[in-house]
Amino acid sequence: MHNLETIWKEIRLILKSHPWHGVFIGKNSPETVTTYIEIVPTDTVKYEIDKGSGYLKVDRPQKYSNVCPTPYGFIPQTLCGDNLARLCEKKTGREHIIGDGDPLDICVLTEKQIMHSDILLQAVPIGGFQDDRRRRSRR
Repeated sequence: MHNLETIWKEIRLILKSHPWHGVFIGKNSPETVTTYIEIVPTDTVKYEIDKGSGYLKVDRPQKYSNVCPTPYGFIPQTLCGDNLARLCEKKTGREHIIGDGDPLDICVLTEKQIMHSDILLQAVPIGGFQDDRRRRSRR
């Protein structure tokens, strides 16, 4: 494992890592996690990571009723997929939950203003929430 970390360290000296797949989640995860910020409260456009290239792309304009209240992004090397959906069903007692196939989203509470996105920061997870729109239709 140490050899693999050394190789990645060398690669990162010459290439920018893909924010989802190439950035290390952190030595102290899940207590502290590396977080990639896609949008901040001052953004008038919703940006989203392009899964293929790793660059931010314009997703849509932000509407006044949909302003992001905190820096928002995702936790690298995570996936909101079937395993997480099953865990959520078990913990909540609810059924028909699905993952969206994206990395885990994160809203960062901070006392400092973060003025731009496309950055990495360290965050301490304090809770989670489920988007009820992501439930499977009943068959």
